[in-house]
Amino acid sequence: MKPVKAVGIQYAALPWRHVGRRLEILLVTSRETRRWVIPKGWPINGLAPQEAAAVEAVEEAGVEGEIEATAIGSYRYLKRVKKEQTIPIQVIVFPLHVLRQADSWKEQDQRQLRWFACRRAAALVAEPALKRLIRDFGASRSPGPLASAARLGRWMDAAFFGLRRS
Repeated sequence: MKPVKAVGIQYAALPWRHVGRRLEILLVTSRETRRWVIPKGWPINGLAPQEAAAVEAVEEAGVEGEIEATAIGSYRYLKRVKKEQTIPIQVIVFPLHVLRQADSWKEQDQRQLRWFACRRAAALVAEPALKRLIRDFGASRSPGPLASAARLGRWMDAAFFGLRRS
């Protein structure tokens, strides 16, 4: 049996995708309490933090894609380790742009998963700091009018000046 840690750190993936003009976040249920959470887990020897987060996304939700090397923030929660014992955990969150979703994966019989609009996902998670992270992420990545205008402007500049589009 593993010794109980006094304080812990975990790495999490924030799985996201665009469906048309809508940004969606994938949430999974925790195994014991069935709360909506994001895939997360302990550090893995030999892997960078974002790589460990990507491994958790595959195991807990069956999703793969492009994990960003820079965290978007962190949140804390109390993890139940024994019947009446909890430890504080700091969770470092890395965005994962989902490109593939498997038909079957390691923990599919232990969890539910579901895609939600960004604001709905934020409303469903319990931790206030995670709610803020999801809302802020959604605001920064959603294809709103300003983002669309910026993309159009880059395209028009490229067309006018004979540059390749990026």
